[in-house]
Amino acid sequence: MPDHKQHNVGDPLNSIYWRDEILQVMYWMTGEGLGQEFALADLQKFLQTEEAVLAGNLELMVAGGLLEKIGAKYTLTPLGHKEGGRRFADEFEEMLKPGHFECDEPDCDCHNSESIEGICKHLSPQM
Repeated sequence: MPDHKQHNVGDPLNSIYWRDEILQVMYWMTGEGLGQEFALADLQKFLQTEEAVLAGNLELMVAGGLLEKIGAKYTLTPLGHKEGGRRFADEFEEMLKPGHFECDEPDCDCHNSESIEGICKHLSPQM
């Protein structure tokens, strides 16, 4: 497995790794309301690597149309936002699924903590 903390920015495997990580982190930070534009220091709080590694990969992503550079900060382009969302959903798919005995019906009793029945009628065996 490649060492992702230190590497040659031109290494395709490491560049793919960092592209995915950066997109996911920026997508998450944006969704959490932490801002729209992020400096290297902002990203290094969540991406533990050398500044040169992160800076090199950010510039590759600007060149690839996934990020836009605004002064010393970076923001997701519409394409970057879409790709970040897709990667985030793929990475955390298991965590985002409904819980045990919960379904995708928002009005079902399984989503209502005050419901007397509480167990999902859609997923539980018929008695």
